[in-house]
Amino acid sequence: MHAPAKEPLRILAPNPSPLTGPGTTTFLIGQEHVAVIDPGPDDDAHLGAIIDAGRGRISHIFVTHAHLDHSQGAPRLSRLTGAPILAFGTATEGRSAINTRLAASGMIHGGEGLDMDFAPDISLHDSQQVQTPDWSLRALHTPGHAAGHLCLEWGDTIFCGDLVMDWSSTLISPPDGDLADYFRSLDRLVHLAPARLLPAHGAPIEDPLPRIAELARHRRDRTAQIMAALRHSPDNAAGLARRLYDIPEPLIPAAERNVLSHLIALSQLGAIDFQGDLTANSFFSIS
Repeated sequence: MHAPAKEPLRILAPNPSPLTGPGTTTFLIGQEHVAVIDPGPDDDAHLGAIIDAGRGRISHIFVTHAHLDHSQGAPRLSRLTGAPILAFGTATEGRSAINTRLAASGMIHGGEGLDMDFAPDISLHDSQQVQTPDWSLRALHTPGHAAGHLCLEWGDTIFCGDLVMDWSSTLISPPDGDLADYFRSLDRLVHLAPARLLPAHGAPIEDPLPRIAELARHRRDRTAQIMAALRHSPDNAAGLARRLYDIPEPLIPAAERNVLSHLIALSQLGAIDFQGDLTANSFFSIS
């Protein structure tokens, strides 16, 4: 597999936060046919910078997943450029059966800004190739962070959205995030062995395999901590998050969702159990 001929253009959106790091990176590739990857928030200055950089040649708008910090600006950018929006599907497309039931219980949003209005013009299936004379991108369905998350393979480089980041672990937030899917998606990246990963938040990852291994190890360590805590006493996701995390209060809700993703995965394996129907407040104990 040959490396792409040119580096992508990077435009950083003005939306830094504890969850987005320095902000959302929008990537542009191509010369005569310009692809935009993750247009980011619906921000006048940011969309203006994308349009200026596209020089009237934006032909495709790719969205890795329907979180507002990635997808919100896509409809307006599409109207202004005439380019279609390409993604896996709507915000809930690909959601697992257990997460669908969890959403039906009242846990509608995953705490990270799901873009419920998002709908692509073109839905991409796994391994679908999109090609122009300038570039070729292969869509890789890589759920875990989001049910409809896509990575985009460009030569030996992969635009990896929020699946892998250099500065933080990925938020797995039910009812959209799924820890078992996340591990499978990491394994897929390992199998593809890209030379470089370009996440939507933070710096490029020039040595992907050690970073992927580090993230998988982090999740296994967290699972071990949760099991040890439950051996001491049953608890729900909120209680476990406060027992296991030493973080600022505003980040606790995200930690609760992360813990819940581990609890769901462990219950599916039969390692732990809960009474009644699964909800965000279910108490779990060792089976």
